[in-house]
Amino acid sequence: MANEWGPLWGLVGDWHGEGGLDTAFSHSRNQVLGTPYLEKVTMKPFGPVDNGSQHLYGLDYKTAMWRNDEENPFHTEVGYWLWDGATGEVLRGFVVPRGITVLAGGNAAADATTFSMAADLGGTNYTIGENQYLADKASSISYRVSITVNADDTWSYEETTMLKMAEFPEPFAHTDHNTLRRV
Repeated sequence: MANEWGPLWGLVGDWHGEGGLDTAFSHSRNQVLGTPYLEKVTMKPFGPVDNGSQHLYGLDYKTAMWRNDEENPFHTEVGYWLWDGATGEVLRGFVVPRGITVLAGGNAAADATTFSMAADLGGTNYTIGENQYLADKASSISYRVSITVNADDTWSYEETTMLKMAEFPEPFAHTDHNTLRRV
């Protein structure tokens, strides 16, 4: 049964990570800051979802991140991770309530413990959608994420979102990384 979810199977469950680091531009301080964060993620399996002859297996996921002792998270996401075993395509589709949607994708072996996904603004298959305000002030021009499922019941990610920001003449790399442990 696990092989139906391919490389996503190791991500099923509830996760907690305390060592996250968000490197981003702080508008309130007018500088780039590296901010530690706590993260909670839930990933629930489902499937198959049939598109004609295509059969996808997926994870329904939610994540939230908090700085220090904040009551409300500074970042949340909801979405799906999907696996197409026939083609080796792995997908992550998510919405961030700042007015951004991302469909990132890549290829991986069914037994991969490391895989990557990418999306580009205006991409043909893997793309980024954003509201008008963000398009004008902080446009996400690309998104890259690498996932590693570890043998010690943890998983890690490193992601980079390249932003075209009014504050910088060149694209700015907003990065996040964390290691999560199964709860």
